[in-house]
Order: sequence, then structure tokens, then C-alpha cells
Amino acid sequence: MTHPLFSVLSPVLEDGTGIRHVYFAGAQHPVPALAYQVDFPRLELILDGEQMMEWEDEQGKSQATRMLAGDVLFVPANGWNSPQWQKPVRTLSILFGKQQLGFSLLHWDGTGFEGSEKGNIGRRGPRVGAFMLQALNELAWHRSDQQTAQFLVKGLLSHTLDLFSSSVKTASRSQALFTAIRQHIEEYYREPLTRDSVAKAFYISPNYLSHLFQKSGGVGLNEYLNYVRLEQAKNLLKGYDMKVKEVAHACGFVDSNYFCRQFKKSTERSPSEYRRQYRSQLEQALP
Repeated sequence: MTHPLFSVLSPVLEDGTGIRHVYFAGAQHPVPALAYQVDFPRLELILDGEQMMEWEDEQGKSQATRMLAGDVLFVPANGWNSPQWQKPVRTLSILFGKQQLGFSLLHWDGTGFEGSEKGNIGRRGPRVGAFMLQALNELAWHRSDQQTAQFLVKGLLSHTLDLFSSSVKTASRSQALFTAIRQHIEEYYREPLTRDSVAKAFYISPNYLSHLFQKSGGVGLNEYLNYVRLEQAKNLLKGYDMKVKEVAHACGFVDSNYFCRQFKKSTERSPSEYRRQYRSQLEQALP
């Protein structure tokens, strides 16, 4: 499983000429109507096609440039840009917030937006990428140094791809761990499982175990454990003439009264009523 940005940025980073030209916007006011402006720096990258882009430079002069594939516009905090959506184009915006990094991938087919993807992720400390952004700010006054600008832009793109790719790997590992823990519970539900014992079996903290279940399954650990045990209890009630207390203990419930309360809460029937109703329906279904 890979992040959507991988197929977008990898060709740019692997190609020595992936960044064609770096343009620099200023942070002038007032901001024109319909222009894009945020209070943190951005990169606007043309992936395919072409786009007319307007901005103001550091001297306050208006610029309108036809940007082509591989062209990048660096927009400082509080700067603005105004893209014209006319010819087919695919663009990527990367926004460097203080705490988060976000992206917006847009595809204009000439008449409308064919599709878009957005996302964000927490940054790894305030200084990661900050030096490159500061260097780009300073280069805005020395725009002839394109080689350094291209190097810095590629560094920021690589940093972006690393962050989002890491998030996918982390999510995949978390999902795999969640699946393994579920299988463990479904196999050992008869045992006196607790949050601490399950966490210990997988070498994780009890708090992380609870967080994992809430995040990946949307349920609490005890809620899921009770669900598994009650489903097994239904099977025993339907297939065997075991006493209710025996069913409870066979499914991992130490207290049969607690089992009965949980069973009725789940099915709105006591275990005995559930068994009678099932067998009655079964008899009616027989020829």
C-alpha cells in the first residue's frame, strides 16, 4: 500500500530535470478577489499541462506567467497567487503549517475538476523543513540562483513524500496489529483475558491497546471481547443442552449473572428465552 503522492512525486524527484523553473511570489497587499492566500508558506507545482498563474513579487509588481509541467511557485506566508483554470492541467499544492503539512492534488480537464485528493499529517518537529523554507524566502531576492532553488524545492518535496509514506506504513502496521489481536481474542476468548494480559502478549502498553481498538475498530477492547463471547454463547445455546451457568463458563464469563445481564442487553432476551425461541422457530420450520 502506497500513498497517492508516491506516484506523483517520485517521477519528479527521480528526474534530474523534474523541476523546470522555480518562481517566487511576494507577500504584498491588498489581495485580489478569488486569489489564494494562507498564513503559511506553500509550493504550487504543475504536474502536467499548463496554467496561467498570477502573483506579486517581492517588489510588489504583478506577474502573470504561463507555468508548464515541472514549474513551481513558492508562495511565502501571507502571500497570494491566482491560478486560471482554462487548459487541462494537473497541479499539486503543498502547505507547510507550523504543526501540520497538507497537500491538495487537483486535475482540471478543461471544463471542470475531474477529481481531487487532499490530506494532512503532523510535522516531525518544528525545525524539519524549516531551514529549506527559510532559504527559499531569502532566495526570493536572488531569483537568478535557480540551481539552489531547484535543490531546495526537491528537498521539500522529498520531505513531504517521506512524511506521507511513513504515515501509510504506520497505518498498515497498526491495522496488521489490530487484526492479529482480534484473532488472538477470537481464539482465546475462553481464557480470563484482560487489557493487561492482551497487551503483554503483544508487547504493547495497555493504553496503546485501548487506543488501537478505538482507532481501528471503533469499539473498546472489553466491548469486543464480550461480543465474541456472546456470539459463542449463542451457538452453544442453540446446539447444546448445557445449563446457562455452563455456557457462561465455557465462553469465558466467570460470573454467570454478569453473563445473563450482558446477554439480555445484547439480545433483549435471557439465555433461556433465546434458546426456547430458537428451538420453537426451528420446529415451525420443519415439514
